Amino acid sequence: MVLHHCVGARSFRVLWALEELGVPYDLRVLPFPPRVACAEFLSENPLGTVPLFIQGGVRMTESSAICTYLGTLYPSHPVAVTPDHEDYPRYLNDLFFGEATLTFPQTIALRYSRFEPADRLVPQVVADYSRWFLSRLHTLAPRLARSEYLCARRFTMADISVGYALALAQHLDLSARFRPSVLEYWQRLQTLPSYRRALAAERGAAIRQGVDSNPAPRADVSHWTRHPVEEVPGRTAA
Repeated sequence: MVLHHCVGARSFRVLWALEELGVPYDLRVLPFPPRVACAEFLSENPLGTVPLFIQGGVRMTESSAICTYLGTLYPSHPVAVTPDHEDYPRYLNDLFFGEATLTFPQTIALRYSRFEPADRLVPQVVADYSRWFLSRLHTLAPRLARSEYLCARRFTMADISVGYALALAQHLDLSARFRPSVLEYWQRLQTLPSYRRALAAERGAAIRQGVDSNPAPRADVSHWTRHPVEEVPGRTAA
């Protein structure tokens, strides 16, 4: 298994899942944003985005889908929830909720607070999309007040997906606005050995491969106008 990754990007979900599964993998860390800073990567993934996950003839680029796929490869591992489990529908919903509902609005806030030139930063957009994220995140608070994890009464891929969104929120200084049960959940996730191993693997691979080990350093914003197809950055903090 090969994972192309940028420090602090959405691909961290996949890295975390691989560490939780305990399977061997090859981690290739790229400078951010890869489609600009590493043009040769476009021959591997024309989107120029991470993750790019390769396993033989399998090539995947969506972090939540890759986590779902890994769960099907190792159905007996506790991090996976199988279709015969009563919580399987909730598991799938939460796994994709982490990306489609929680991460999406944050990428807009991230772009218009950190990654645009000064004359294109839009505080109102940042505030609006931050509220969007928080209002949807708050729906998890009652559930997390009753349970340590999101589904199946254990840590699963769904927690990895949502956990990444919480990591991004912390970088955007939104974690102070988490409901108590959500904050306790996020703190609990950060103590997990697989999370800590993923952070260490990320940093170690970046250093060995000569890539900045700081989470998604501020990009050369001129690339927004150099390329007609724009990429919204992913997570920028662990």
